[in-house]
Parts: sequence; C-alpha cells; structure tokens
Amino acid sequence: MAHTGNTETPQRSCLSCRTSKDKNMLIRFVLTPEMEIMPDLDSRLPGRGAYTCINKRCVTAAIEQRQFKRSFKHDVSVMPPEQFVEHLRQQLHGRIIGLIGLANKAGRITSGGSMVIDALKGKTKPGLVIVATDVSEAIGAKIIYAAAAHHVPHRMVVTKDDFGAILGKAPRSAIAVASGGFVAQLVKAIDRYKNFLGEV
Repeated sequence: MAHTGNTETPQRSCLSCRTSKDKNMLIRFVLTPEMEIMPDLDSRLPGRGAYTCINKRCVTAAIEQRQFKRSFKHDVSVMPPEQFVEHLRQQLHGRIIGLIGLANKAGRITSGGSMVIDALKGKTKPGLVIVATDVSEAIGAKIIYAAAAHHVPHRMVVTKDDFGAILGKAPRSAIAVASGGFVAQLVKAIDRYKNFLGEV
C-alpha cells in the first residue's frame, strides 16, 4: 500500500512490465463464468482482477506471455492480441463518445469553432475544450491558442464527423464543455485512451 496522509491507495502490478501503480492508473481485467478475459474499465465487476498498464504494448505482451493464465491460475480464453487490443480501444473510445453524449443531453456542450472561441472569451469560461483530430491546421491552431490564452485545458480526440454524430448536427471542429463533473470524467477518459494508443 502507498500512503498519502491517512489515505491508503491500493497498488497493483502490471502483468507485463511488473510496474506497481495505483489501481486507477491500470486497466482491470476479470474472468467471466465462461473463463473469458474481459476488461473491467470501471473496476466494478465482482471477482478477482488482473491488471495491466493502460497501453496496448503491455496488454499485447500479457496475452503473448500467457500472463492471464498465470494470474488467474486457470486455463482462460482470450482473443488474439491484435483483436483484443482493438476491442479494448473501441471500449475506451466509446467511453469518450458516451460522456460527450451525456454532457450534451445535460446542456453542457457548446459546439462549433466560432462558438467555442466566443465561449472562451465569455465571462463564464468552459472547463474543457475538445478539438477534432481532423480539423484544419489553421482553425485548430486558432482554437487551441484561444483556450491557452484563457487558461482552459484542451484535448484533441475524435473526428469532426464523430462530433456531428454525437450532437445530431453537421460536423463540428470543436466543442467546449461547461465546468463541472463532466470535465474531470472526460479528461480522464481521453487521457486513458491516448495513453493506451501510446500518444501520451
């Protein structure tokens, strides 16, 4: 256990690289009744868990080195590494999409490059700006500069078409998320996703 004041932070080790980290800095996996390895992104499923770093290299190595079998002390069924990594990537990506959708339903989203810049210049600043990965260089730079100038964090993830599909509108270059609970959740989900891909 690692101690911070009176708070105990549970530590677990990655099956692959053996690095010990806080549980929330790892991906938890559980064994289904059918003896299949399943990601538990919320760390809420019952039963014993096994962990890897939040990156595809460690997940791949854990499968190739049969570390899940060793950890669970049982013959297990797991997809081939490439398929399993893609399955996990889709789940992590889907978490971001879902959170943006929930924030939009709650009225916490401002969308469109010009609207986002106006929001950044307004009296009540957004808590987060998310810029599309395929935005034009000029527009992206303008939005990112405005976010930095007003001390609002930004991330680049999902595409313009993704934004449009989530919001039920035409493609959008960026969105701003109002300050509040969705900001922390989205930052965590995006950073986990990008870390998994090796982009952080």
